[in-house]
Amino acid sequence: MNKLKSLMHGALAPVLVLLVWEACARAGLFSAVVMPAPSAVAAKWWAYLLPAQPQAEGQSYLGWLLSGELLHDAYSSLYRVIAGFVIGAGLALPLGLVMGANTRIHDFFNPLVQILRPIPPIAYIPLAILWFGLGNPPSFFLIAIGAFFPVLMNTIAGVRHVDGIYLRAARNLGVNQLTLFTRVILPAATPYILAGVRIGIGTAFIVVIVSEMIAVNDGLGFRILEAREFMWSDKIIAGMITIGLLGLAIDTAVSRLNNHLLRWHRGLEH
Repeated sequence: MNKLKSLMHGALAPVLVLLVWEACARAGLFSAVVMPAPSAVAAKWWAYLLPAQPQAEGQSYLGWLLSGELLHDAYSSLYRVIAGFVIGAGLALPLGLVMGANTRIHDFFNPLVQILRPIPPIAYIPLAILWFGLGNPPSFFLIAIGAFFPVLMNTIAGVRHVDGIYLRAARNLGVNQLTLFTRVILPAATPYILAGVRIGIGTAFIVVIVSEMIAVNDGLGFRILEAREFMWSDKIIAGMITIGLLGLAIDTAVSRLNNHLLRWHRGLEH
């Protein structure tokens, strides 16, 4: 019951915005070309979802539905986000653990990290195309950069902020360095690491849309740019809403994963 009330409370603001938007559009306060009504956007989203070709004889309904433009674009964007994020986070996590645990390694790499970190991934677009050409590789590269630094910095912070009481207690019990790292430092740093993962995925979604507007010929970013060329505002907004829904779904999944992995941490807090 509480979850239902919370869901209804959270849906109140979006519903109110849609009602005001629809009323303003029907009253003619702005051009339908510039800002179509939510009902027109919903109709375009549905048309964008369904395949253009009729279901072929012998073709399964699921296979026919998955051939739709929207699902194809959403799959392409998700694939790039996940692949680029895995590359970026897979490189950042071990480096962050080592930099956080070893002062010498941290001092060696930190100047380079601090020089590269403020450079936005978008600035790498010309180099990404020059190095990797067109297609998925430059998108993977840009998304990996976008995900790399949030995971790296949070991992370093997590390791370096482990409570000294835990470290002294473990050393007094005579644990070796490997056990200290795997049983004390890594679990204590996990909340920071997972926070970095959540931020990194959000950054990856931003970067994938930009990269798809430049280097590929499918995906939600590409479709939004294509719709802009033809002044299809309803399709632009439909694509934006799809991006928001995908982002919400992934963020919710990551949040639940965080809650599951950090049961012990939240238990200590409460």
